[in-house]
Amino acid sequence: MNQIDLAGRHAIVTGAAQGFGLAITKRMLASGAKVSMWDIDMQTLTEASASEAGATAIRADVTDVASIQSALAESRAANGPVDILVNNAGIAGPSLPVKDYPPEEWRRVIELDLNAIFYCSQAVVPEMIERNYGRIVTIASIAGKEGNPNASPYSAAKAGALAFSKSLGKELAEYDIAVNAITPAAAKTRIFDQISQDHIDYMLSKIPRGRFVTVEEVASMACWLASEETRFPTGAVFDISGGRATY
Repeated sequence: MNQIDLAGRHAIVTGAAQGFGLAITKRMLASGAKVSMWDIDMQTLTEASASEAGATAIRADVTDVASIQSALAESRAANGPVDILVNNAGIAGPSLPVKDYPPEEWRRVIELDLNAIFYCSQAVVPEMIERNYGRIVTIASIAGKEGNPNASPYSAAKAGALAFSKSLGKELAEYDIAVNAITPAAAKTRIFDQISQDHIDYMLSKIPRGRFVTVEEVASMACWLASEETRFPTGAVFDISGGRATY
């Protein structure tokens, strides 16, 4: 494992109790960062953080601005000013065609997979501007580039996450603040529990590598983008789809 220097940095990772979020937390801790682990599932989060020295478990509902502000205050009190935000929390939603998709499920996916990225980013940007330093990394999806059938809100939200990252990166380009997004292929995480086997098989069939991405591979890219080495790239999309991406 290559060493990525995050010594002395404070990172917030949303959806940190499992999957990509937990893998990113582990890699950041190994790189010297202090990590505020945000999740709405405190039981799973407490269990996940118990063996992670340097991690602080904090309950946060990233779809609620008041909850974000409370979690942010707790994070600063424990670990100091925020240097890094990883927007990772998300859900897949049901695997259904548009004609059958319940509007309330559409709203639920969009709220967590897109709107929460805005809420969390807006919360940390002012202090990043004031300190002239920050890294915002958003875990999007290859679905945001290509669109997956029977996953219209998920695909739409991830596409929005890419556009948001590009826009915010341009807004903050005059500062030492980098805003970038990652587009992973599917990984074997608990999100698979939310989708049908047919949809899982479809996603695997689209990956030229012939396998799913690992959470550790995504964590490696996220930590590099969160480091001081990424001074120049901003408003960019970094592909990690095993050859699936066409652009």
